Amino acid sequence: MASLTSILSLLLLVLTATVSSSEVIRMYPKQHIVGSDDDPKCESWKYSVEVNDAGSWNSIPRPCIEFVKDYFHSGRYLSNSRSAAAFSLKFARSVKVNEGDGKDAWIFGVDETLLSNLPYYKDNDFGSKPYNATSSDEWVYKGVAPALPASLTVYNRVKKLGFKIFIITGRSESQRVVTERNLIDAGYSGWEKLILRGSDDEGKKATVYKSEQRAELVKQGYTIQGNSGDQWSDLIGFVLAKRSFKLPNPMYYVA
Repeated sequence: MASLTSILSLLLLVLTATVSSSEVIRMYPKQHIVGSDDDPKCESWKYSVEVNDAGSWNSIPRPCIEFVKDYFHSGRYLSNSRSAAAFSLKFARSVKVNEGDGKDAWIFGVDETLLSNLPYYKDNDFGSKPYNATSSDEWVYKGVAPALPASLTVYNRVKKLGFKIFIITGRSESQRVVTERNLIDAGYSGWEKLILRGSDDEGKKATVYKSEQRAELVKQGYTIQGNSGDQWSDLIGFVLAKRSFKLPNPMYYVA
């Protein structure tokens, strides 16, 4: 036994001596995730925020502002949106919708899901500045946000398949009229219910508020088959959809 141990120890020493430091397997370097203004690894930063590894964050790191601008201008954003739409529709077509009870539901968010606020963010440096509630509300009340083309396709096909559509948004009840008008002008119609934050919902984290609204739908007998949103707070929490679909958004984060 002693001789076997000696042989194994000798082999380990030989193998160690033949592997250079550059060949040693290492974990993915932490510095590849943007954490400060002097760290320009923006593709990894975007990946981390999209998969929710980065958690809560307030603004785009300064070195990544041009990266995010290019992401939207180059067509990559539209391509990613179309990819999410394709997977959404593949699942939607696989569901045997029970038209008899009309209780198969699909949930959509509003901002950066059905409607695009990209014109607003283009004028505000693509989310590189902290959120400004006043200017954001001013934009909402204009009611001119265009539809996200891929989302409009999903919306119309899901509706045609027989799903009941519920729209749950973090916008306040005071913005109902302008939101309804904006949605209709952008091409959306025929939803079952548009749910906005009421006075009892003020101050709640988005995850809690949207989970509670989903729970209420389930109490009413609906089966939430699909859920489309640009924020993780649209999709996680409790009372989850059978399938949830995250749309791209590297401009801001809502907890």
